[in-house]
Amino acid sequence: MSKLNLILERQWLHASLIAVLLIGASLAAKLDGMKAGMFWGISTPQWFWLAIALAIAHQVFVWFCWRTQLHGRLLDRVFGNLSFPVYASCFFIFGALRVSFVFLLAISNRNTLPVDITILRILAVIALIPATYLLYSVKRYFSFKRALGADHFDERYRSLPLVREGIFRFARNGMYTFGFLFLWVPALWCASMAAVCAALFNHIYIWVHYYSTELPDMKRIYGEDRLSARD
Repeated sequence: MSKLNLILERQWLHASLIAVLLIGASLAAKLDGMKAGMFWGISTPQWFWLAIALAIAHQVFVWFCWRTQLHGRLLDRVFGNLSFPVYASCFFIFGALRVSFVFLLAISNRNTLPVDITILRILAVIALIPATYLLYSVKRYFSFKRALGADHFDERYRSLPLVREGIFRFARNGMYTFGFLFLWVPALWCASMAAVCAALFNHIYIWVHYYSTELPDMKRIYGEDRLSARD
């Protein structure tokens, strides 16, 4: 395969599924509860589409950086030894904005879910528990640097064992299974229909990233036999 084909590997799947998700988001946006509210002079529909746009921008950014670095060392050639710090800083900004916009959306659209607020807040606390345990597990067993995709930049990470401790004992991909529960917390706590839809979009879309970008990369970095052995 050429470098371009490697960079674009399975992105047809990415493009197809994001089109489906955007159609679903457009249909959801027409619901009455999705239109209620405003915060800082910005309407709920505007917050909703900003949250969706940030999710897409973030994951396209990660795909571009991972693939061009893995198959062409592009970031190394542009930034030298600062390639990973530059990437990680941009990743953090995208990630912080992604969470913040769902939080602001939840405030704008609060009290629009027709469910008892006590039940929703209990669910928010329940969601927070594994999400918090994930942060501990990443720090204790995995490292945040590796979680950001350091194995695309530094070959030393490729010989490290695959982690099956902490929360990773319970899920093959604990970060995507439990990490995105953080987005559900403000949505449920504020009883926001729009924020629940945005959290759901984010949670599904990260799995699109996994199957279209991360899993093919992991097979090339670690080898299919090694990935199969961890199961």
